[in-house]
Amino acid sequence: MRAGGDGGVSAAARRGARSSQTGPEREELAVDATGLEKSYGGMQVLCGIDLELPRGHVLALLGPNGAGKTTSVRILSTLSQADAGSARVAGFDVVGERAQVRRRISLTGQYAAVDELQTGEENLRMVARLRGLDRGQAAGRAGELLERFDLVDAARRRVGTYSGGMRRRLDLAMSLVTEPDVLFLDEPTTGLDPRSRQAMWQVVAELAQREVSVFLTTQYLEEADRLADHIVMLDRGRIVAQGTAAELKRRVAEQRLVLMLAGPDALADVAWALGDRAIEIDRSELTIVARCGGNARKVRALLDEIDPDRSAINDFAIRDATLDDVFLELTNV
Repeated sequence: MRAGGDGGVSAAARRGARSSQTGPEREELAVDATGLEKSYGGMQVLCGIDLELPRGHVLALLGPNGAGKTTSVRILSTLSQADAGSARVAGFDVVGERAQVRRRISLTGQYAAVDELQTGEENLRMVARLRGLDRGQAAGRAGELLERFDLVDAARRRVGTYSGGMRRRLDLAMSLVTEPDVLFLDEPTTGLDPRSRQAMWQVVAELAQREVSVFLTTQYLEEADRLADHIVMLDRGRIVAQGTAAELKRRVAEQRLVLMLAGPDALADVAWALGDRAIEIDRSELTIVARCGGNARKVRALLDEIDPDRSAINDFAIRDATLDDVFLELTNV
């Protein structure tokens, strides 16, 4: 699987290549969580969720801020303990066998955890030594990762001089000094420019090709669409939908009608006529997105209904449903 680059293999193609496999047995799950609950100060953050990540796959956990994504990652990576429920990661219980879990996972959080006073090379060597590599092995591994993450030219610069994208790449490189069974990525591309985000996607795609199990949380719908074999949508601590990107898109109307209005009054009139069929209203752009059956007869009938004198709508377009549509329809944002 590759995200982006020409000739790459998509998540959908990877799913197809594995379609002949039967459903995973419990021991084949990199993450197997049941009934996870967690509260902070009387506020319930997770309300009994179940999560499964087959070995060598990519799972994306989506949801608005406060949905419980980071809390899920903290529980599964042994940084926090659930109030109820159970979880196994890489075959080990996250409570009773915490040390074994930690030896088999890596975690990249929302903010790069790097030492800004050291160089990029020194950061990598330090982590390698902490992971048990001798000096020669640590130096060799640092060199491999600097090349792999396009940081060779900056290897001997202090990390405090790095751009945000470079820090994120270094942070991920540090997580891969010893390649984990399960890699947790908690919103790894937040705040990155488009070029750095594409580079990060490429790295995640390459990891998935090598059968590393990736548990990804993200705010970017395109990210989940391009990288994930399976997507779980959280809202207020509950799972509201899950499946492949294609399956989730079929949960909502297959297509959307995008209307460009003649002015503010026209927008208000058409929005009133559409009622709950209007999904998005952008008053600054004078556009409305509405549910649409898709065929020409239904579109024509709808246009005649909401704009009978043909003066309110300047133009319209029909597009397929996206993960953004699923996200907006199924979560309370």
